[in-house]
Amino acid sequence: MNYVMSQGRLRTMLPALLSILMTGTTLVAQEGGTQQRRLVEIRTEMGNMVVALFNETPQHRDNFLKLAKELYYDSTLFHRVIPGFMVQGGDPNSRHARSGEMLGTGGPGYTIPAEIVPTLHHFKGMLAAARQSDQVNPDRRSSGSQFYIVQGRTYQPDELKMMAQRMNAMGQKVDYTPEDIQRYAKDGGAPHLDGAYTVFGEVVEGLDVLDKIAAVPCDQHDRPLTDVHMWMRVLE
Repeated sequence: MNYVMSQGRLRTMLPALLSILMTGTTLVAQEGGTQQRRLVEIRTEMGNMVVALFNETPQHRDNFLKLAKELYYDSTLFHRVIPGFMVQGGDPNSRHARSGEMLGTGGPGYTIPAEIVPTLHHFKGMLAAARQSDQVNPDRRSSGSQFYIVQGRTYQPDELKMMAQRMNAMGQKVDYTPEDIQRYAKDGGAPHLDGAYTVFGEVVEGLDVLDKIAAVPCDQHDRPLTDVHMWMRVLE
């Protein structure tokens, strides 16, 4: 969709646009003004991604920024990769892990209260917090460090509506706008996770890198046969 901006409006927005270039943030239009989103670069052997963190999930945002600044994620692995679904990382035990070693249980020693926002869905490229299952974690608290990035698949409108009806019947409350339905049909994602896991960011650069990681050969435990490391840098 194309927009035409008046010269007066452009002069008004110029300071904010310069702020984006100088501080490494994105601006999100909100009622009464704009709000910055913090950016984090995730570097891998297969290329780089940049994620923007949602202000609607402040505890997850701040925790992710803290760990990235502390280099907590550096040299850890994307230890679980399921094509057509997601890529997962953030286990500190994956740093220097032996080939074939089972991973996915490590963390910083704390969890984060759920911040499940009904309007933040699992579209392709969304960044979300891993967690233990409802059976042992009824409050749906998030892992203190493990996260996943959604690849998913596309869903036709009728298919998505039927899925939403089933989830709502089971108490997993979801509600899709026409724009949400169109996005799942066009870009894809993992809607079966909506309303159950905290989505706290999205990939704004490097979706092709996500697809490359999701395509790597894996063993029977979904661990890539060739390690895919990550290093993070807060853009500021």
